[in-house]
Amino acid sequence: MQFKPLGQSGILVPEICLGTMTFGEQNSQAEGFEQLDYALERGINFWDTAEMYPVPPKPETQGSTEQIIGNWLAARGGRDNIILATKIAGPSQGGSHIRDGQTRYIASEIESALDASLKRLQTDYIDLYQLHWPQRPVNFFGQLGYGNADAANAREVTDLAETLTALSHEVKKGRIRHIGLSNETPWGTLKFLHLAQQLGLEKVVSVQNPYSLLNRTYEIGMSEIAKYEGVGLLAYSPLAFGYLTGKFRNGAQPPNARVTLYSRFSRYSNPQSIWATEQYAQLAEQHGLTLTQLALAFIKQQFFVSSTIIGATNLSQLKENIDAFDVNLSEELLKGIEEIHRQQPNPAP
Repeated sequence: MQFKPLGQSGILVPEICLGTMTFGEQNSQAEGFEQLDYALERGINFWDTAEMYPVPPKPETQGSTEQIIGNWLAARGGRDNIILATKIAGPSQGGSHIRDGQTRYIASEIESALDASLKRLQTDYIDLYQLHWPQRPVNFFGQLGYGNADAANAREVTDLAETLTALSHEVKKGRIRHIGLSNETPWGTLKFLHLAQQLGLEKVVSVQNPYSLLNRTYEIGMSEIAKYEGVGLLAYSPLAFGYLTGKFRNGAQPPNARVTLYSRFSRYSNPQSIWATEQYAQLAEQHGLTLTQLALAFIKQQFFVSSTIIGATNLSQLKENIDAFDVNLSEELLKGIEEIHRQQPNPAP
């Protein structure tokens, strides 16, 4: 297992982070424990969750993922050996059932969210606390056309300085060790960095954004910030919700796959994505690799990636995903990827 700096936090994280958003929905607690145990055996001590999880968000399951991880920590111990990341939900996207809709990024609601996450996780500190998405109209979760953003979503935008001040206060209290962003833009990331320097507040150390062969928009702007400002990428959806494993090729619809079960993940099934996926699959086969190996190895080799978040609904998937990080792509293969990317760039943003 290779380890990389988590931004400028001073923490080294494994190149793989275990994503857990299926715990409590597609995975039982026993299955979650099995994945956590196996991940730790393989050197993956960096785990990511969120107060909103599991996905899709529902009132009856909200918080279950954190509870399962907390139960594991209570049963197994060794909290200080785990790098634990979670996320606070913002308005509108997670559902009004989260904290009765009190989901602005203001001090009182950040404190309330953190109280609840710490209780569910059965710990007294979070290593990386992330804003799950911006509290302002912006393109994320597949939304395009920024100029057409719904004015209703801009009804109350918390000043970023107020948010960063509240988070920095929690760092001083010892309940958070480091701050991260998620689904953030170049403007938002640079604004948080500027405010930290201007006001003497905590600097964000990471951004958790989507990044895969079907969505390389992070390379436009954000990768430069990573290079010059030391903010690492935690790449999520690296396999495009399973499309980049090849299991949906030729119109297949595996019965227990997330995309089959939940229509909210349909943005990877547009004609452009299907075409690109098939091209990448054929390229992988020409070089004796699986599509999964090609997709994950490509991300691993990007300089701006601190860690790649992988999730699975069973242990065999998890093993395959972890093993893919042993692959290194040749220059010839990378040129083949770029040729496909030029023909169909970012079909699933």
